[in-house]
Amino acid sequence: MDLAMFVGGAWVPARSHATTVATSPATGEALGRVPEGDRDDARAAIAAARSAAPGWAGLTAFERAALMHRVGDVIEARRDQLARTLTLDQGKPLRAEAYDEVGELVTYWRMAAEDGKRLGGLLPNSSSPGKRALLIRRPRGVVGVITPWNWPYTMPAELIAPALAAGNTVVWTPAPSTSVAAVALAECLAEADLPPGVVNLVTGPGPVVGDEIARNPGTDAVAFIGSTATGRLVANAAAGKATLLEMGGNGPIVVLDDADLDRAVAGALVACFLCAGQSCTAGERLLVHSAVSDEFAARLASAVRERVRLGDPFDDATTMGPLNNAAVAAKMDEHVADAVARGATVLTGGARAGNFKTDLYWPPTVLTDVPASALVATDETFGPVAPIVGIGSLDEAIELTNASRYGLLAAIYTADLTKGLAFADAARTGWVNINESSNYWESHLPFGGRSGSDSGLGRVGGAHPMEAFTELQTVIIS
Repeated sequence: MDLAMFVGGAWVPARSHATTVATSPATGEALGRVPEGDRDDARAAIAAARSAAPGWAGLTAFERAALMHRVGDVIEARRDQLARTLTLDQGKPLRAEAYDEVGELVTYWRMAAEDGKRLGGLLPNSSSPGKRALLIRRPRGVVGVITPWNWPYTMPAELIAPALAAGNTVVWTPAPSTSVAAVALAECLAEADLPPGVVNLVTGPGPVVGDEIARNPGTDAVAFIGSTATGRLVANAAAGKATLLEMGGNGPIVVLDDADLDRAVAGALVACFLCAGQSCTAGERLLVHSAVSDEFAARLASAVRERVRLGDPFDDATTMGPLNNAAVAAKMDEHVADAVARGATVLTGGARAGNFKTDLYWPPTVLTDVPASALVATDETFGPVAPIVGIGSLDEAIELTNASRYGLLAAIYTADLTKGLAFADAARTGWVNINESSNYWESHLPFGGRSGSDSGLGRVGGAHPMEAFTELQTVIIS
């Protein structure tokens, strides 16, 4: 099957006609030949978006909202196809996760449509008698969007939908390892019949296509979700433009000695094994009070054996599928081996699983007695691992939380709300959950990293990206 890019309202091959073969992490089968776009393809898409920008910005917010709701209608009609494509291309279980992501995708489009209707300016007082000052929100123009592979539907929607609702046009490049899912989403946009050039999809290597989109003077703003290392490259390339960067996390789950351990274990299961741990909000380290660490570890290991089933993602009984790509699997290999070499104990998992169609299946892994300096506790592992690090107090939990270079999200389990709020006050993260998993978020709330951390700049969620995608124009009436 030959796939195509979507540029200027038309399906086109790469100008060089180069392609790459997309392979399923779940089955190993070839899914199709994906265009390997280059800088010329990105430039053509930027030109198409710039040509479409005045007409799209000239529509009323209500006209744009009607078209965006039409996208939501198409997604709902294609729900089964989209979910199946997601499982094949990304690897997440069909029933346990893929259908949920398609549902969330609809939410983002419909939410942005309504938020765009409410996007307003200000009427500040003038310092001069008889004059009126208007502050009007204007779209930036062309927004470049660069997205990752772990949520290949909803993360693009977090950026593309509010950018469009605010009156911008978009040039989008997805992570190469989930390009098939990206094309499936672009097909929904094509069927919804948005004006040509309003949304453009260019597939290809990030260092080429993504760099061109970020660097090209034809883009007025750049939005990125992905790793910290790549985000820094994007930020450098986009210097001088409005940027929205949502990058890596190493957010801890703190379990104090007064915590409800059943609730903490349930939260850790979601935190560490949703999307096979491939989440920026994953429970990358569990900071557990020494008074309850042995009991917590035993309960968590037991719960993993009973509730987390690694398997064929098309099997309804499967709760966790394979990792998406070889690089993240190799990182799991490295981090688990490093922890064990430093004295950690493996309670469950610990090595890649055999007897599957690919070698990307990593079983849910629980490690205890993990040193705070181990790679699995300091870097973003992005895999299905629960590393338990012992702590002696709330103060130590705060110290370890803030010692990380990341500042995206943290969670704490405690029976004492005062302690929970004290942790929230002290933790330098953009989001804190109290008695809830680190993988809990609400799509309309602002989400992003704290200033000075390696977790990014700006906020996604609801209407909050529109702050980056618009600018204020001052108008004086005399």
